[in-house]
Amino acid sequence: MTHSITQSDIDDYQRDGVVLIKGLFADHVDTLRAGIDRNMADPGPYGAENTKAGESGRFFDDYCNWTRIPEFEDTIRTSAAARIAADLMGSSRVQMFHEHILVKEPGTTKATPWHQDAPYYFVDGTQNISFWSPLDPVRDNSLRCVAGSHLWDKPVLPTRWLAETNFYPDSDAYMPVPDPDAEGMDIREWEMEPGDAVAFNFATLHGARGNTTSTRRRAFSLRLVGDDARYTQRPGPTSPPFPGHNMHPGEPLREDWFPILFQTDQTSP
Repeated sequence: MTHSITQSDIDDYQRDGVVLIKGLFADHVDTLRAGIDRNMADPGPYGAENTKAGESGRFFDDYCNWTRIPEFEDTIRTSAAARIAADLMGSSRVQMFHEHILVKEPGTTKATPWHQDAPYYFVDGTQNISFWSPLDPVRDNSLRCVAGSHLWDKPVLPTRWLAETNFYPDSDAYMPVPDPDAEGMDIREWEMEPGDAVAFNFATLHGARGNTTSTRRRAFSLRLVGDDARYTQRPGPTSPPFPGHNMHPGEPLREDWFPILFQTDQTSP
């Protein structure tokens, strides 16, 4: 399948921090499902269960496994995601950051808490993008994003999903986690088919309801960065931590760990 986007898609992404791209991973759904099976059978060091004792269902997530899960690497390198990301970000090149899987089994009432990804990451810059793609049909258990939140003056304080504690010490640099439903914010969510993708900025506030349906809700996320991405220090350990990266504030991300996936041809007229 050949994928393309319109100027309207680009404008929506820049203005709202979120846009739906239909069918972006449609040709890779079976591959990604196999990759998630492989990942869940052999979790990486960051694999986590996100339900407490007494909570129903199962909410599993894991990330930074693409170099050992061939199905993930194949999708990352052969899909149109990097090319589409360049257009949406307005970037001449696209660099890998990491991938993330999130699986909510049937009857899981646990919601994905409202959060921004950017405060967890050691990346600074506005040219960045996440693609969230369900591998099962989603209706009221889809991703929910607050339009325009990527332009807020203060980032949202990150929290630990299971412990529900602050990820960093309280700081005036962060705002409390809002309640978008109660505060009447502009929440974007879509009914989606397997392989559709929501593209959103690292600073876009997002979350998801539980999965109270009788079917699984498997999702694959791909996080990419553009020209202005630079390493930055946070008030504590980041997630993912990438131990031993040896980067310094203001430096581009090292390309041996975070490879270039797409670059425009600078010699083209």
